[in-house]
Amino acid sequence: MVTLNDIEALFARRGGEQYSGEPVTQLQHALQTAWLAEQEEADDTLVTAALLHDIGHLLNDQGQTPTLRGIDDRHQFHALPFLRGLFDARVLDPIAWHVDAKRYLCATRPDYRAALSEDSRRSLVLQGGVFDDAQAALFIQRPHAAEAVRLRLWDDRAKQADCATPGLPHYLARARRCVTALPGASAAPA
Repeated sequence: MVTLNDIEALFARRGGEQYSGEPVTQLQHALQTAWLAEQEEADDTLVTAALLHDIGHLLNDQGQTPTLRGIDDRHQFHALPFLRGLFDARVLDPIAWHVDAKRYLCATRPDYRAALSEDSRRSLVLQGGVFDDAQAALFIQRPHAAEAVRLRLWDDRAKQADCATPGLPHYLARARRCVTALPGASAAPA
């Protein structure tokens, strides 16, 4: 079973890699997304989902900017087996649905698509494109879809080269409060 120590080690090993097509590293993007969630007073489960929403990029290495090669790395789904057993649906569902939340926002907010980064626009096409009205209506009824939409909006903004945030230990402490596994499985430095 994965532990918070494993998550910390994964960020230590791969977090310094460039976040595809953006001026931040994988770790900076994760921390900025969690920080934005925290600034909007999200609870521990949503802050944890924000921190871990793109961990699938670190688990399924497709090289730099796979969208340029026409690859959808399906990172949202690669994260789930890694995190399942440690967290429940309140953390996992927003991670699983944050890509579909982009498709939903493109369908329901006229200016949203134009504001996406170039890489996000490329990945949108690879991920199935903009939802039609029926798909959007079905999406927003999913469990934790509203949280996935909030996460997506933070995700889009978490690409600032010079944004100061608390460090990973701060967010792992919040994640520890969300662990649903057996005692001892979540040991990570405070």
